[in-house]
Amino acid sequence: MKLTTALLGACATIALSQASFAETITIATVNNGDMIRMQRLTDDFTAKHPDIELEWVTLEENVLRERVTTDIAAGGGQYDVMTIGNYEVPIWAKQGWLLELDGLGDDYDVDDLLPAIRGGLSLDGKLYAAPFYGESAMIMYRTDLFEAAGLEMPESPTWEFIGEAARKITDRENDINGICLRGKAGWGENMAFITALANSFGGRWFDENWQPQFDQPEWKEAFQFYVDLMNDAGPSGASSNGFNENLTLFQQGKCGMWMDATVAASFVSNPDDSTVADKVDYAIFPDTGNGNHGHWLWSWNLAVPASSTKAEAAQTFIAWATNKAYTELVAEKEGWANVPPGTRTSLYENQAYKDAAPFAEPTLEAMNAADITNPSVKPVPYTGGQFVAIPEFQGLGTTVGQLFSAALAGQSSVDDALAQAQNVATREMTRAGYIK
Repeated sequence: MKLTTALLGACATIALSQASFAETITIATVNNGDMIRMQRLTDDFTAKHPDIELEWVTLEENVLRERVTTDIAAGGGQYDVMTIGNYEVPIWAKQGWLLELDGLGDDYDVDDLLPAIRGGLSLDGKLYAAPFYGESAMIMYRTDLFEAAGLEMPESPTWEFIGEAARKITDRENDINGICLRGKAGWGENMAFITALANSFGGRWFDENWQPQFDQPEWKEAFQFYVDLMNDAGPSGASSNGFNENLTLFQQGKCGMWMDATVAASFVSNPDDSTVADKVDYAIFPDTGNGNHGHWLWSWNLAVPASSTKAEAAQTFIAWATNKAYTELVAEKEGWANVPPGTRTSLYENQAYKDAAPFAEPTLEAMNAADITNPSVKPVPYTGGQFVAIPEFQGLGTTVGQLFSAALAGQSSVDDALAQAQNVATREMTRAGYIK
């Protein structure tokens, strides 16, 4: 009895000792499906690393961007791992706000990362963030609605066809909207889509001399098309809908078409989540016949802010969440179709993945077609497909997004929104010294 008591006491002491020496890292992430899944699977991480405890801060996309930007700019140190995009990584790395990821381990296989993704997360040949998933944009559409309407998706659809098809399959009495598109204000919400749309119409944010271009006919044509289409065939309250809201609508069978991130394909085709999983097909993002399909290139990535005092533990977690073994873990638990896409060459060489994910090939094709150095038809002085890779864009893009969301909601006209966007952009670019 005394021996048993002593052993129990010793075990309790050891457990207490381990707990007292455990290091807690705080992870800020977005409330997208792949990140929620990652949180569900972290028992695997804590079993392998009992000396590291995880604290999660999971936020809506716009809120996440605001919180992590404020914290890192001030050196606040609230977070040890941040989920950020390939827009922020090179800008923040250049500012000295991110730590180089040089502790991911010998088995991480950095060379397996897709070259375009790795390049966007590097500065001077050094990796400053690890990609959790990557994406471009494409059309997701209901084959049953197209068939019932006598429609066939072209190999290279134009916006004219999309507009006609969306209006034709709209059935408001049965709560079916012909199309769902982002309307929620934010540089990474509605402006990600609208910028890609404008690119495909031949529009651009700035000309070669950094003069804003919202007063040009390409922007008028693109934005008027968008507002008219959403009024005719979009859901009510569209100005409040971002990626997650439209995903839910599509999964519930309330959207005939959705143009958005390729990463959504695994969720709309998953029968556990989507009521239309067996009625979905995919097509290239539309153009206006000019050959520019508005491809974007985006990745959600995990990075360590320079203000973190727990860099080693943070990199240990990042290595777990973004390496090949994590992909295999998701495949084992939830199937190959649900693994995070768009980051590694080996995934697209994996026959099991290609067999399970009908969207694998169109996703890779869209990502490979993205040319962030020439995002529009006309020459531009910036890089970025659905964003402009300058520090000022975060604030400017959000302000313009608010103007455009208000126009979609009927609070202003298309012409007024474009005129205000032109004035705001001119003022900001003058203040920042791009133009005089």
